[in-house]
Formats: sequence, C-alpha cells, structure tokens
Amino acid sequence: MSALHDLAARALRLLPPETAHSASLVGLRLGLGPKQRAADDPVLRTRLAGLDLPNPVGLAAGYDKNAEAPDALLAMGFGFVECGAVTPRPQAGNPRPRLFRLTEDKAVINRMGFNNAGLAAFKARLSARAGRPGVVGVNLGANKDSDDRAADYVQGLSGLDGLAGFFTVNISSPNTPGLRALQGKDALDDLLGRVMAARGAAPVFLKVAPDIGAADVAVIADAVKAHGVDALIVSNTTIERPASLKSRHAAEAGGLSGLPLLARSTALLKEFRAALGPEIPLIGVGGIQCANCVMAKIRAGASAVQLYTALVYQGPGLVGRIKRDLAARLKAEGFSSVAEAVGTG
Repeated sequence: MSALHDLAARALRLLPPETAHSASLVGLRLGLGPKQRAADDPVLRTRLAGLDLPNPVGLAAGYDKNAEAPDALLAMGFGFVECGAVTPRPQAGNPRPRLFRLTEDKAVINRMGFNNAGLAAFKARLSARAGRPGVVGVNLGANKDSDDRAADYVQGLSGLDGLAGFFTVNISSPNTPGLRALQGKDALDDLLGRVMAARGAAPVFLKVAPDIGAADVAVIADAVKAHGVDALIVSNTTIERPASLKSRHAAEAGGLSGLPLLARSTALLKEFRAALGPEIPLIGVGGIQCANCVMAKIRAGASAVQLYTALVYQGPGLVGRIKRDLAARLKAEGFSSVAEAVGTG
C-alpha cells in the first residue's frame, strides 16, 4: 500500500504546491491515507518529556495547520503529530504564491505567514477527538497584528488546555515580522514566564530558529532551564540560502526547509545538548530524509525527531522505511532503545 500512496504523492507534485497540500489533506480526511498494520518494533519505544511514544518519528508542524487530520496522520505510523501553528484569531497569511518546491535541492521555501482558521475552529476539532489514542501536540503562534504576542501564546495554551498532548511555543517562524525577536533575552524571559505560569498538565516545548549564534544558544538555554521548559525543538526553517542551491526558486523570500538544513540544524542540536546537558530533552528537526539522518540527530542529542519536507518528495511510505531501518541500525549498533543512543555521537 505504501508504494501506491507514494505514487499518489508523486502525482500531487504535478499540481501547484499549495493546491497539492490542500488535496492531500482532503484525501486524509476521506480515509484515503496509508494505514500501518503492524505494531512498531519495541526498540523504537520512546519516552519524551513524560510522553510515551511508540516510535520517535513525529510529524512537524505546518502540514496540518487546523487539526483536520491528526488521527489519519497517526495511522500512517507517526509516533506523534504536531498540528498548527494556530493563532487566537483566524488569519489569511501572506499573499500567494507563498510555497515553492526546490526539487533539485530536495527542499521547500514557504512564506505562509501562519495562515489558519483560528483558535475556535482548532479547539472544536481537538474536542471532537478527545479520548482517542495517540499524542497530538499543538504549535502555538501569534497573530501578525497582535499588540501583545505573549498574550496570544497564553490564550492558545489556556484555550486548548486538556486537549493537547503537548504545546510548542513557536517563536522561530521567519514569516511573521518581528516574531524571532522573541528569542532575545528580555522578551524570551517575559514570554516564557507568562506561558509557564498559565500551563496545565501538558508539557511545553520551545521551537527555535537555526539562524542563531553561540551567544543566542546560551541565552535560550538559560531561559529554558530557568523557566522549566520541558523540551526544545531544534530547529525551524532558515532564512539563509546556501550557495549549493540549484533551484530557480532559491531566491524566494521565506523559510527554507529540507535537505539543505540537515547539517546546520544537526550541528545546532549538538550545541544545545552541550549547553543544556542531558536533563532537558531535544527534538531534532531539519533535513531528515532517511534513518541515517534520524540516527545523526539522535547521536547529536535528540530524543525524538520530526519531519515534513521529505514527505513531499518521497511520499508517506517514508515513515515506515525510516522506522524499519532505524530499528535495524539501533540493534546492529548494540542499542536496546532509542534512549541509549541519545547523545552518543
């Protein structure tokens, strides 16, 4: 079945990127997505910030912005799914076109701008799935025209309390002007202080940009420890444009994701592992194409990973292939669990 669905994914690439994205979500809502039949290999079981996952391979935020198909995505084999980003009020996002395939580079550039249907619609969908199995997290964003962006994150967290497996404070999208300024010391302390004061039982994660230096790593690490953030997601898309890019879309504005981000995001993961120590879990994101990429993230310090862009080019069968190859590699290298391999690189 995965081969058939991978073929369908290739067919979707004949459509404009955003149209293909919407069509794939429709297919999932109609029950046309792939469904994993067998249980995951026990070696893949992972514990992340108190969450028990069947495997460490998650779906990154940005695909299911409005929580339209989280259960269909879990059925594909993901160990956890992150929906959003959701903002308190609906917003249309940036003008189209705003999503570009860089096929030669196995990459994507997006400048979506937190387009979503808003908190009320998101909450209604999560409420409808309450009690179902599987870890579904929420990526929280701020409205572009908000006067108090920290208040937007608090509103999202409070409004969805009890409905999410975890919350991610996304201050690293390059497509909302000024948002990344929240990664600075004073703004970050204010934001995290307010968010953590409003938290419920679900763990709270922070997602950072790859375009930061050693001083920024130290500031963020100190804030994460001081405010008791449960995990750090490393990293979001980059505004850098490597000289290796070949696509005609390489100069488009927005965040670059996919293979060109692999080396930088993995190096940054290692920097945060050194700054935070082993107590605060890390989630590795950026450029994952295969089990070797996942293993590199785990060895650099990640307890779990997330992917998205590679699905555009390889299809949903990628999830099963990564898990099969990762389980084999863990065993071949003498590890009885993912946790044993974390930070060994």
